[in-house]
Amino acid sequence: MKTATSKDGTRIAYDRVGQGPVVIPVTGALGVRYRDLSEGIVGQLAPHFTVINYDRRGRGDSGDTLPYTVDREIEDIEALIDAAGGSAYLYGMSSGAVLALDAANKLSGKVSKLAMYEPPFIIDGGRPPVPADYVAQLNAAIAAGKPGDAVEIFMTKALLIPAEFVAHMRNAPMRESFAEGVKPPEWAEMEAVAHTLAYDGTIMGTLMSGKPLPTNRWVHITADTLVITGGNSEPFFHDGAEALATLLPKARHYVLEGQDHAVAAEALAPVLTKFFTEGKA
Repeated sequence: MKTATSKDGTRIAYDRVGQGPVVIPVTGALGVRYRDLSEGIVGQLAPHFTVINYDRRGRGDSGDTLPYTVDREIEDIEALIDAAGGSAYLYGMSSGAVLALDAANKLSGKVSKLAMYEPPFIIDGGRPPVPADYVAQLNAAIAAGKPGDAVEIFMTKALLIPAEFVAHMRNAPMRESFAEGVKPPEWAEMEAVAHTLAYDGTIMGTLMSGKPLPTNRWVHITADTLVITGGNSEPFFHDGAEALATLLPKARHYVLEGQDHAVAAEALAPVLTKFFTEGKA
């Protein structure tokens, strides 16, 4: 394990694996870095790229400094880019895609390509928005010492998972709740990083409120950009991706057939590899 020191002094833990151009995957809500570097998207990309596999602040082996701000998370990414040589490709997943998007906007000279998988924008009435006090609900649960309640708020209010199914998840191994496909972490593992759910909620802000995307938030992005959605995913993911691709001057939308929000790394990696090496998908 290596560490990079962010501008505010926070130590960000990461592993470096592979050779070639630098790719930094940015995990979404509750995500932590892979401990086994042969697993997931890290293992899939490592034969072609130098992959910086890191814990976002407040997670895993990384430190944290309060109060939380999105700018501090962007500074973490900048510290990793600088430690890796000064330039990188970014790949963001879900709310991590929006963090990567904000980072590419602020660090335009250091981010040469940007790929995103399903930024969870809610831009119209196609899906209920998250509650206006969503972040406040998360913070209140954490302040009360109830991280499991924060995870439940995330799952029921942001992911719209039925409450009775979430109750089952809290009391049974994930293999019993998810017989097939990509499984989430065990409940205790999610509780360990539940305090960072408010961080992702802050990143999203009003982008899940049912309003159109802002036209002036990402005006400094110069990187070639690919916005990917799964062919089996809900329509609101596709609507948000199309809207973002229309906003950015060098962006396009790509549909990865047969996939949903729990994308399989072996299906996603060839698309990312082709985009990062050839500029196509």
